[in-house]
Amino acid sequence: MNQRWYLAIDLGTGGTKVGAVAEDGRVLHAEFSSVDTDLTDDGGCEQDTEQWWIGTVASIRHVLAALDEPSECAGIGITGQWGSTVAVGGDGIALAPCVLWSDHRGAPWSKKVTGGTVKVSGYAPAKIVQWLRLAGGAPNPNGADPTGHAQFLKHERPDAYRRAAALIEPVDFVGLRLTGRTAATPASMIGSWLTDNRPGAAVGYDATVVKLARRDRAKLPDLIATGSVLGTLLPDVAAELGLPISTPVVCGVPDLHTAAMGAGAVADFAGHISISTTAWVSAPVPFKKADVIHQLASIPGLREGSYLIANNHETGGSALRWLRDAVLTDGGYDTLTAQAAAAAPGSGGVIFCPWLNGERSPVSDENLRASFLNVSVATTRADLIRAVLEGVAYNARWLLEVTEKFAGRPLDGLRLLGGGATSDLWCQIHADIIGRRIQQVADPVNVNLRGAAWFAALHLGHLTLDEIAARAPTARTFEPSAQTAPTYARSYSEFVRLAKAQRQMYRRLNGPRAR
Repeated sequence: MNQRWYLAIDLGTGGTKVGAVAEDGRVLHAEFSSVDTDLTDDGGCEQDTEQWWIGTVASIRHVLAALDEPSECAGIGITGQWGSTVAVGGDGIALAPCVLWSDHRGAPWSKKVTGGTVKVSGYAPAKIVQWLRLAGGAPNPNGADPTGHAQFLKHERPDAYRRAAALIEPVDFVGLRLTGRTAATPASMIGSWLTDNRPGAAVGYDATVVKLARRDRAKLPDLIATGSVLGTLLPDVAAELGLPISTPVVCGVPDLHTAAMGAGAVADFAGHISISTTAWVSAPVPFKKADVIHQLASIPGLREGSYLIANNHETGGSALRWLRDAVLTDGGYDTLTAQAAAAAPGSGGVIFCPWLNGERSPVSDENLRASFLNVSVATTRADLIRAVLEGVAYNARWLLEVTEKFAGRPLDGLRLLGGGATSDLWCQIHADIIGRRIQQVADPVNVNLRGAAWFAALHLGHLTLDEIAARAPTARTFEPSAQTAPTYARSYSEFVRLAKAQRQMYRRLNGPRAR
């Protein structure tokens, strides 16, 4: 092998993907191991961390075995889900299942943390002013974040909470198992809103917001700069994996960061849209800002002193997975999208709202649910499938409009990535509904592997951001169709009204009094 290569670990909600990535961005070989998610009737969502680790180790060994006379690994990059919580003991072993980013069992306590006698959108004015001034964002009153998770563990899993040496994010858990070091960065801890994220602020937890969040400082991991080298491999881990002990491990970062990196959207206002399990719209920006009404914020970015827009749709590509697994169980994704192509744009007037698990941005409401609207006796199977694809794209347009208002300008060169971007039809639907040119990222399902490798290369001093931007490959470009514009404009105008129109109904059906 004539060029450096990196081992990239992507701990996604659906499972762990591991890849060997050449410095030019080519994924030389990748392996995936799925992970089970346990859902409970009271809003719980958990995963077994030991299943993560077993899958990660097995995948690494398979990747290394598949390489043709590999040279020495230049470093390890880690990415994955964020806003989730693992309680670990002093020995680095998890004391309870990971509480995932969509788990909102902490809501009763989160509402007390963020609220007060007077509340605006769930926040006491005096509290939100402090959070925004220092951290640039705030915990969600709905409890689906590490603040809510900490409260849930404290009140409902008191033994695990009492024994915990630290409450950490999944990417930091992987780093801990590799190196033996319990540490986090402002980027990996952003879902907790416990750091001073103002330009020039020293790296560390801020006592004011730690107190506001009612977090135990003794249970927070050591904080080091984003992009730091966490350490090298533990001897027993190195032996098990078949890698040198000297292999450097760079601190993990959220998949939001590595998506931007892997897509080459690293310049200020360079936009990307991810359609993975969840979905988001993001871009690097040169400022710290927050919009708590729509749950947007600019968070610590790709390097120290930079920022990245953060937001999230709770359901993205998983809407199509739900349709495949729960409704139309007789075909794979390729079959479904081929059938969707037979339906006319607009799906015969059917609108799908993709809020299968509530929503976070641009409306924060854990009670919202998905629905097919305007179904008639003339509606076909193809209409229903296409409506799901269009519903995810309507949601993306809605979030893009709010994100560009937040950014103060249009985003440049929208790049589409994630599993959803493997479908040319879905890419074209996004271009048509958004009304903008869409660039399909090459090898879109491996963008986070490429991004994790490049993030490691950047912070090991092997590449610059300009070099990364120049190396990021795109596949096809999709132009919006003028012919479909009137149809999609009509349906979209109804779509954006639906969350508000249905909110009280879903609160009655799914709110606390309904449980």
